[in-house]
Amino acid sequence: MSSKPTVLFVCVHNAGRSQMAAGWLRHLAGDTVEVRSAGSEPANEINPVAVEAMREVGIDIIGQIPAKLTWDTAEASDVIITMGCGDACPIFPGKRYEDWKLTDPAGRPLAVVRQVRDDIRARVQKLVDTLRT
Repeated sequence: MSSKPTVLFVCVHNAGRSQMAAGWLRHLAGDTVEVRSAGSEPANEINPVAVEAMREVGIDIIGQIPAKLTWDTAEASDVIITMGCGDACPIFPGKRYEDWKLTDPAGRPLAVVRQVRDDIRARVQKLVDTLRT
């Protein structure tokens, strides 16, 4: 990994879990990590309940736009984290892969999305700790 690792969060629609994870990583790691997120079938917009849950903790993800997962994006990333949604990512030697089993916040009430948000925060904090070692 370079001195500034690149982390890619992937879920199908790139509208909830992956966007919350990217928001947390930007918040917790600042500019020490390049953060990306993408989906195999990106939605038209970010899940508004995910936006609200993140806003509650002072993180604004409303300006993020769901993006299509591309081969180049995956190849240029050091760490690729899928959000437990069965997405198939291209496999490149030397990359670090993780699959986080997370509840899909789509269509869920704010109380459930808060739990997902907090679970993601804990996982991202562990990720940040490993990137610094």
